[in-house]
Amino acid sequence: MTVLAAPPSPPPPTAAKPPGDRVGPRARALRRRRIIAVAFVLPALLLLGALVVYPVLFSVGRSFFDASGTRFVGAANYAEMFRDPATLTAIRNSAIWVVVAPTLLTGLGLILAVLVEKVRWATAFKLLLFMPMAVSFLAAGIIFRLAYEEDPDKGVLNAAVVGVHDVFQESSSYPTARAREGQGLDRAPDGSYSTTDAVSPGRTITLGFVGVPPKELPSRAEPANPGRAGDRELRGAVHLDFTPGGGGRPGVVDQAERGLPGMTVEAVRDGTTVATATTAADGAFRFADLDPGAYTVRLPAENFSPPYEGVSWLGPALVTPAIIGAYLWIWTGFAMVLIGAGLSSLPRDCLEAARMDGASEWQVFRRITVPLLAPVLTVVFVTLVINVMKVFDLIYIIAPGPVQEDATVLATQMWLVSFGGGNNQGLGSALGVLLLLLVIPAMVFNVRRFRRSES
Repeated sequence: MTVLAAPPSPPPPTAAKPPGDRVGPRARALRRRRIIAVAFVLPALLLLGALVVYPVLFSVGRSFFDASGTRFVGAANYAEMFRDPATLTAIRNSAIWVVVAPTLLTGLGLILAVLVEKVRWATAFKLLLFMPMAVSFLAAGIIFRLAYEEDPDKGVLNAAVVGVHDVFQESSSYPTARAREGQGLDRAPDGSYSTTDAVSPGRTITLGFVGVPPKELPSRAEPANPGRAGDRELRGAVHLDFTPGGGGRPGVVDQAERGLPGMTVEAVRDGTTVATATTAADGAFRFADLDPGAYTVRLPAENFSPPYEGVSWLGPALVTPAIIGAYLWIWTGFAMVLIGAGLSSLPRDCLEAARMDGASEWQVFRRITVPLLAPVLTVVFVTLVINVMKVFDLIYIIAPGPVQEDATVLATQMWLVSFGGGNNQGLGSALGVLLLLLVIPAMVFNVRRFRRSES
């Protein structure tokens, strides 16, 4: 009888491991690193949320309420924003800034970066151009506010402009002079003076003026002496009808009264100027060889025109270009350094090969340097566009109060509407949201450019 062996019994089932035991050492180390990373990033995320995310969300919500913040008005603030003339001016000025400033800065930076490569002291030159970046916008605004002063004694730009103007066109020495009333001179609407009564050859006349301080007379001025006229002559003297220390008679040339040299005098007949003379050091003038008849002696308005005061840099017409000029002074070094870094990384073989093939420096620059620098130029341009959209300090400091609205941009208008007297934070929040929406596309474009350059 055959005895069959019993089949082997299966091994006893092992007890299931608890879930925590299924995680290997590598997974535990990874989890620990993640916890540490979150612990380090969390303060920054909280700070970012408190300073950026929350204000953005709050501004978006606040833009749908009225000035007091208690009544929901929907999109009324956004509609009001495009009906307000000041806001439309801000949008127009912002567009000018976005088009002009980054374009000029990128062009200047490119030109300077190329030229600096050929300068022996390139590092020192770059340092000088980059130094304005170390100056705060507040300090730069104060500097240019003083430089743009209309008074040539204060504003350096107008001092230079007036100096150049006076070299080519001499200004009047008697802007404050005026004829003494009742002494035979009448003032025309254009500022000129003419004799009340007609005069004829053979006469000697005196033309007295007041309003000129004796200490402001030209140093070459001598005691007035009209002289004596001949038969076909008309003589006279233009003098300061004022005797220092008192005394003297109005309308009469006294011994202590001095002439007004350098004045233009005209003899007019039937509305036509027939002779012109310039007064000498003693104020005397003379018209010779005159035909018989009646004449009028006239002193043109140019003799009394106020001195040239320069350009009104901070007037309504030029305030925006003037502030853009200050912005260029600050940021040109930044553009030059970034473009110069890109220029130093260009393959020199291409440039040298083009020169060996007979290309001129202009052709090398236009057909090789600029195309190869296109990615760098784009990044610089877009970065400056983002910065320009947020410009506030220079405009608020440089633009005087009366022309503040002529120079305003979205950032300054947002502040003025919210806190600078408007007290309408609903409309100000809407302006802030508009500014954010305009900046975001440029930021996204720049981030994508950086990612593509890294890949």
